[in-house]
Amino acid sequence: MNLLLLEEADFIAPDRAVLGGRRLTHMQEVHRAAVGDSLRVGRIGGLMGSAQLLRLDSHEAELQISLDQPPPAKLPLTLLLALPRPKMLRRVLQTAAAMGVPRVVLVNSYRVEKSFWQTPFLEPAAVREQLILGLEQARDTVLPEVIIEKRFKPFVEDRLPALAADTLGLVGHPGPYPPCPRGLDEPVTLAIGPEGGWIPYEIDLLAKAGLQPVQLGERILRVETAVTALLSRLF
Repeated sequence: MNLLLLEEADFIAPDRAVLGGRRLTHMQEVHRAAVGDSLRVGRIGGLMGSAQLLRLDSHEAELQISLDQPPPAKLPLTLLLALPRPKMLRRVLQTAAAMGVPRVVLVNSYRVEKSFWQTPFLEPAAVREQLILGLEQARDTVLPEVIIEKRFKPFVEDRLPALAADTLGLVGHPGPYPPCPRGLDEPVTLAIGPEGGWIPYEIDLLAKAGLQPVQLGERILRVETAVTALLSRLF
């Protein structure tokens, strides 16, 4: 936890907050914080800064807060992601939040198992938990928007063109396609498929919506690796 994130409910005054639970345990066991110490903090959806530890006991900690720094800028990106298996979904959400992705759209695909959509990790509270972990890692305060689209064809035909308008539309997909571009400074809509890849029908529909296939080479990557590799190359 490189940034202690504060919820609205933590504040007992404009410059005071009281914490417990997981964050208190982290302060005690990892930071080994003591009264008088200064900690890096950020308000979810707001500024970052520092906090002085005023009081610490086994149940809660009281902090005096000073927030004066903006969070880091987000990437100019919409990430369209075929729903990965549940355990990988958690890691991918953390990675997306840590790397500064502002919007993630989870979509269905022919190779996405139906059971994946039943996972409790898609519950809003579970999604938010993973995003928070990513923000804490990267020192950011702004939660990415996560959109769930369970029907691939209606989404790609009816909503994706507007979503991708005025952006460079790309589909990460192995095959005889152009290499993924490097070091962009323009908005991008990027689609990454399941580990087995998009099927040809899906590639065709994505292309009609303005997203053209690009590749990273011959190797087939896990979804979490592909997300990191593509984002690092693009930006």
